[in-house]
Amino acid sequence: MLTRRVVVCLDVKGGRVVKGTQFVNLRDVGDPVELATRYEREGADEIVFLDISASAEERGTLLDVARRTAERLFVPLTIGGGVRSADDVGRALRAGADKVSINSAAVTRPEVLTESAHRFGAQCVVISIDAKRDGDAWRVFVKGGRERTSLDAVSWAAEAVRRGAGEVLLTSIDQDGARTGYDVELTRAVAAAVDVPVVASGGAGSAEHVCEVFQNGHADAALLAGILHDGLTTVGAVKHAMRDAHLPVRAA
Repeated sequence: MLTRRVVVCLDVKGGRVVKGTQFVNLRDVGDPVELATRYEREGADEIVFLDISASAEERGTLLDVARRTAERLFVPLTIGGGVRSADDVGRALRAGADKVSINSAAVTRPEVLTESAHRFGAQCVVISIDAKRDGDAWRVFVKGGRERTSLDAVSWAAEAVRRGAGEVLLTSIDQDGARTGYDVELTRAVAAAVDVPVVASGGAGSAEHVCEVFQNGHADAALLAGILHDGLTTVGAVKHAMRDAHLPVRAA
């Protein structure tokens, strides 16, 4: 059985790591290079950098941060934010990323997924989906969670994979920063609809929440941010809980 991955996300703005709740009320939590290397030492299986402002200037800053981080990092690095074309994907990969996350641009022009997968391989193309509950389903939001679309999140995940995405980074806007647990139902629905790894994001408040999204949400990876930044737990403690729950996990 494949090991379940613990992924640490660093939201980057102005060259600094920030954290908020439901994509707002941002606060500074540290230097991205230092935090990435620290979390790797603590046992993180992967690191994700997301440029949450996504202007051309910020994207340039993020690529510079990625270069400096990649020189010191041994675990895979995903970067995203403001990626609009296969050329942008290429720039991110050349800066040291192993995978590149695409969100709003894929909704606007889904061909970017196919073009990127053809040029660089599906294994490095991640479809990032920000979803919010809408009745009995979930709606896709773009522009950092600010703009509602007509897309159903589960159907969009399946289409994005058909178009070339090799991984789904699935964030529940409802749960983001709330620390009350992942949206297990959403994660399970998307995992059932695609044949590529699903990374659950949004809502982790404890190691038990991480175990739950693996056991009941059928996630392949769980993304953590705020509870690590604030020192409420560690990657090692999360992995210890996963081992206790008999989940396959790489040693921290």
